[in-house]
Amino acid sequence: MVAVDTLPSYDVIVIGTGAGGGTLAHRLAPSGKRVLILERGDYLPRERDNWDSTAVFVRAKYRAPEFWLDRDGREFPPEVNYYVGGNTKFFGAALFRLRPEDFGELRHHDGVSPAWPIDYRDLEPYYTRAEHLYRVHGRHGEDPWEGPSSAQYAFPPVEHEPRIQQLSDDLERRGLHPFHLPIGVDLTQDDRGRATHSSVCIRCDRVDGFPCPVRAKSDAQVICVDPALRHPNVEMITGARVTRLETDPAGRSVSTVAARLPGGQEARFAADIVVVACGAVNSAALLLASADDRHPHGLANSSGVVGRHYMRHNNLALMAVSKEPNDTRFQKTLALHDWYLGADDWEYPLGGIQMLGKSDAEQIRAQAPRWAGTVTPDMPFEVLARHAVDFWLCGEDLPRADNRVTLEDDGRIRLTLDERNNTAGLQRLRHRLQHLLGHLGMHEHHLLSRSIYLHKGMPIGATAHQAGTVRFGTDPASSALDVHCKAHDLDNLYVVDTSFFPSIGAVNPSLTAMANALRVGDHLLERLG
Repeated sequence: MVAVDTLPSYDVIVIGTGAGGGTLAHRLAPSGKRVLILERGDYLPRERDNWDSTAVFVRAKYRAPEFWLDRDGREFPPEVNYYVGGNTKFFGAALFRLRPEDFGELRHHDGVSPAWPIDYRDLEPYYTRAEHLYRVHGRHGEDPWEGPSSAQYAFPPVEHEPRIQQLSDDLERRGLHPFHLPIGVDLTQDDRGRATHSSVCIRCDRVDGFPCPVRAKSDAQVICVDPALRHPNVEMITGARVTRLETDPAGRSVSTVAARLPGGQEARFAADIVVVACGAVNSAALLLASADDRHPHGLANSSGVVGRHYMRHNNLALMAVSKEPNDTRFQKTLALHDWYLGADDWEYPLGGIQMLGKSDAEQIRAQAPRWAGTVTPDMPFEVLARHAVDFWLCGEDLPRADNRVTLEDDGRIRLTLDERNNTAGLQRLRHRLQHLLGHLGMHEHHLLSRSIYLHKGMPIGATAHQAGTVRFGTDPASSALDVHCKAHDLDNLYVVDTSFFPSIGAVNPSLTAMANALRVGDHLLERLG
């Protein structure tokens, strides 16, 4: 065994380059501290298939070629992507803040969403910094249920195209409060909302679920990792799959990071601080796989919570059929939170509604077998696509201890999940949208289930919003991390992806991961002196 003091040594090792790891690396880069980024994947190829529906959704060209097991031992393909930038390479760039109420205890139909050990005010300055860093376009004050903001977005909202503006107006006439969806894109608009000649973003219809070959989407690679690597004190190794974290003889700190490099070569590294940001499932799996004599149940797991309380939102992707053609290209500009915390006939939270990227004929063709008998047979896919208006409904998943990540004897990941967890509110949200259709210029009975991830074999595979497996808290008996996201059990181990969430709210989790990474980054810089 190689002695630790002969290993390549750094001030900080960051494992993973997504919303958490990439943002943290960016925060640490100007400090002069030696930072090593270890990324399991490589750079995503820039090619025409980046914007091809069949390649991305039907053939799943960029999905990781691996299978996990469900609770019954059946294999399924998870929606994970191992590239520089992590899953942000494929996210829809909807960058919402959690509502202030999400940080407190919230009672739902099926149970209680627990309080966080910090509140909205603690994270608010970092939300603002993250919004500015990730070029979020929006307008604070439009959503009556959002929390207070210390500064306006740095960029104006992405303007609605005519059909979505009509939808917004129709919702307002119904007494509702639609608002511009906050979205991270490198867009400059003219006075008519069109992309200017100098704009990187061209307002195309490929923002949702596609990687962006022109670097217009605010993913973690473009915004954080590439700029961080311009600093001479930061380096990155791609194709480095971290297999184990080893501790010192006392078991109080991580002494070695073991990784497998391309070609099967084994490598080991050391750092004063080790930060795990592999995604909620893989971060938990790495900590469990690092069990030793001092930590027989896995690192940071004296409480037994590592891998437990897995959450991934209760989501519905729905396609309505507009009576008039919908020629919108950049459709993802509107959201609605009127029933986020409840309704006049329902005391529990329902969730939020937002627009999805625009359906095209190839996506609809792939869904056609599921829609047999529900659409007009003489309406070709191309015509149906032109009339499609696409919605994303998001409800809160509750952190059940039995929804968990475990490892098989051969190291494979098992994901145990009750998919019926707290779904009543989401179904009520769907019914409210269904009842609105006739007032919104839609065919009243045409609200069709749609998946933006057409390759998935079963709902458990929808892992894009994974969270909660290494929760933070003030009590070491019921949490793995402290309020700074440092492991209670180890002096130098941190986790900064969405694993730390005690609850998930009902909005996309990326901005909260980014804001928290900036918060933890400030803490680490103070600790490093």
